[in-house]
Amino acid sequence: MAENNFYLSQRLGMVLVKKGLKLAVAESCTGGGFAHQLTAVPDCSAWFERGFVTYSNAAKVELLDVSPDTLEKHGAVSLETAEEMAKGVIKHSHADISLSVTGIAGPSGGSPEKPVGLVYFGLADRSGICENKQACLTSGRKQIRYNAITIALHWLLTYLD
Repeated sequence: MAENNFYLSQRLGMVLVKKGLKLAVAESCTGGGFAHQLTAVPDCSAWFERGFVTYSNAAKVELLDVSPDTLEKHGAVSLETAEEMAKGVIKHSHADISLSVTGIAGPSGGSPEKPVGLVYFGLADRSGICENKQACLTSGRKQIRYNAITIALHWLLTYLD
């Protein structure tokens, strides 16, 4: 995926401003890279509300109200956790829309059921909508994280269209 994430972030910002919306994000496997990408855009404070880097399960529970039962039953890398993270962002921010990302960037930590490169995304908004998606990415830790951010940007742009 050879996308220009700065251009996508810029476009996203323009759409959010035009619609009068604020975005907040929750990240696990991207470790703050998504928020970093968004805040590279000048004047992003007009549309970017905040970011949560919730790498540990404890952070997911404490900051985003992810249920310990969800983590126990489905794991940190799951559609269920991604949805709860996205909902938690809405609950603990002033954003109108949120996006979460959780996955296994590698090089270790994968399993046959959840291989390195498996990434889940959650999207929620103030109207109660909550959606999820998954991706199976390859090409090493750095590229997996970059591609996860690219997918998140594309999904937000598609959702807002």
